[in-house]
Amino acid sequence: MASLMPLRLRDLVVAALEDHKGRDIVVLDVTSLTDITDFMIIVSGTSNRHVKALVDQVVDMAKVQQNPPLGVEGRETYEWVLLDLGDVLVHVMQMATREFYALERLWQPLTADSTTSN
Repeated sequence: MASLMPLRLRDLVVAALEDHKGRDIVVLDVTSLTDITDFMIIVSGTSNRHVKALVDQVVDMAKVQQNPPLGVEGRETYEWVLLDLGDVLVHVMQMATREFYALERLWQPLTADSTTSN
């Protein structure tokens, strides 16, 4: 199984999400924050059916590119589905779930004034 380069995989995922009208696509380069992946992509769907369509689109694209997901979690309700593509993690979330968990905020680099010292 051939593995896609992280930048190429990121671009293919974004294109697949755009093709199915994914909302508020955010790409986070987390290479300096974690060793588990290079990019995190967060996208909103308008309903569980829309989330399912977005997930299916990315899974199909990844398989065609011979880079099938290492794991897919959250298909029970389609409120928040995590696709593990190795170098790219994709969070497909319903809008209310995305607002509640605010993943973008959690993965922002810390600045000197956002840290606390004792």
